[in-house]
Amino acid sequence: MTRRLTVAQATITFLKNQYIERDGVEVPYFGGCFGIFGHGNVAGLGQALQENPDFRYYQCRNEQSMVHTAVAYAKVKNRLGAFVCTTSIGPGATNMLTGAALATINRLPVLLLPGDIFATREPNPVLQQLESASTQDISVNDCFKPVSKYWDRINRPEQLIYSLPEVMRVLTSQAEMGAVTLSMPQDVQTHAYDFPEALFHKKVWHVGRPRPDVSTVQKAAEWIRASKNPVIVAGGGTIYSGATDTLHEFASKTGIPVGETFAGKGAVRYDAPYSIGGLGATGTKYAIEIANEADLVIGIGTRYSDFTTASKSIFKNPEVKFININICEFDAFKHAGLPVTGDAKVVLEEISGLIGDYHVPAEYRQRVADMNKAWDDEVTQIYLDGNSTTPPIDQAIVIGTLNSFMDDRDVMINASGSAPGDLHKLWRATDPKNFHLEYGYSCMGYEIAAGLGAKMADPTREVYVICGDGGYLMNNNEIVTAIQEGVRFTILLLNNNGFASIGGLSESIGSERFGTMYKYREENSGQLSGGFLPVDLAKNAESLGANVIKATDKDSLEAALAASKTSDRVTVIYIETSLYRTVKGYHAWWEVPIAEVSTSEKVQQAFETYQENKKTQRVFL
Repeated sequence: MTRRLTVAQATITFLKNQYIERDGVEVPYFGGCFGIFGHGNVAGLGQALQENPDFRYYQCRNEQSMVHTAVAYAKVKNRLGAFVCTTSIGPGATNMLTGAALATINRLPVLLLPGDIFATREPNPVLQQLESASTQDISVNDCFKPVSKYWDRINRPEQLIYSLPEVMRVLTSQAEMGAVTLSMPQDVQTHAYDFPEALFHKKVWHVGRPRPDVSTVQKAAEWIRASKNPVIVAGGGTIYSGATDTLHEFASKTGIPVGETFAGKGAVRYDAPYSIGGLGATGTKYAIEIANEADLVIGIGTRYSDFTTASKSIFKNPEVKFININICEFDAFKHAGLPVTGDAKVVLEEISGLIGDYHVPAEYRQRVADMNKAWDDEVTQIYLDGNSTTPPIDQAIVIGTLNSFMDDRDVMINASGSAPGDLHKLWRATDPKNFHLEYGYSCMGYEIAAGLGAKMADPTREVYVICGDGGYLMNNNEIVTAIQEGVRFTILLLNNNGFASIGGLSESIGSERFGTMYKYREENSGQLSGGFLPVDLAKNAESLGANVIKATDKDSLEAALAASKTSDRVTVIYIETSLYRTVKGYHAWWEVPIAEVSTSEKVQQAFETYQENKKTQRVFL
């Protein structure tokens, strides 16, 4: 039995019949397709989507942001659902590269279908084609190869029969997932072929819970039983596995403190007595203290980024060992750790059964509980000590006000600027999806697009996006898409007239915030050191169709948040925040290289400090 379809029609027909199942729960895998049409996909994939209205098409405004929206959707779905993104050839395709890199770095699935040049090569060079004097078998779509977990180009219709199952294998592989790119030459999209009917039958992709090697998990249990002051580093994989309840039971039983990465924050409640909060370069002072002393680090679903390890300087105990529980073997072997490769939930269950009645010493458990209480008191004090009444107010006040206003299941989204560091320390996470921070790529412009994707993934949750002026100016266009689709969420637009995060970093390396503030160029000096630019971001958001509310202090911010819940569309709360008053760090380092020679005394001093910090770095072999 065969069915005669174009390549594009066959692709969409196949995709809409793909399902995913874990723990007996079966759902359609794809939520639909985001796309912007051009000559490279309008007659192929565009026509196929029009012919298949049950595979919903969403009209976006920017190719990069459509991928961000898809990634946020997959993150809220715990990687058990994804979106398709299609573009034309040329700039439409390359605009997706940033989103593709973000997806792959964060281990989140998205299917990209960029149009491509003619396979026949007859009209070469076609509009927007990259030409090469050394080969004709190349296009800008080859740029997706290093940022994709799977890449293929369909030059003949029958190749689709073998490529589409591979696409789904990678998208649903817990160890391999990321961006998948299926490059579609614009002529091949329209070519017809007698495809086997079986290609379009319903297919359910089972997501299993791989168990670890028996001897390895036994050794892990032995290491835990022998440890005196262990610490758990909970990464994003803990949440994606659905292992949060299991982790709570494990930590409650053993008393092992739990620190969290950016992706893992929310794996445990902030007020659990074993919780030490954010761990790493932007972590709490108590999490850093515990990490410094730990004789055993149990990493769960973490890839040990440089922020988590404070550039490999935070685990100072000369006898420290690592147990790495990870579905991905590549991550499980990091830091010369004991690689316990398997599903986080079942691995924790098996280890728990093997350690018997092990628990940390009573004084260690009590010390951690005291730290939890002390840090919560310190967060409260930070909120009380900050400026909350005189514009511009402190960013910490905005964070605290929002955190207190939100319900437990609501979602806060952020990705870049100075907010991530403050949020990692201060945010009181109450649910695995409460803290949604993209910090694998830390991409300015992710935030608003992600708000759309998160709300689409779970409309039962209120979604709040924290976006700085820099991120807003880079990518605000999906406000229009949200209004078009009737997707309501709230954006807190924080304006401090510059790049606060990099400005602070610039200051710390002796460069005095060079090039980081939004100021006019002065004629006399030739520098960007004049007055602030007269850009009205609130009016800009209003012009895009958003409901805009201005806030100036804590009280008006609380009122604006309450009003946003009754709005019928996207609400932007505009508030000016201080560029300089930020939450301090707590004696953890992040390596940024400093110029070895400079005429600036401040840079010279920063280089001396850098050399001292380099001495704290460890090599784990």
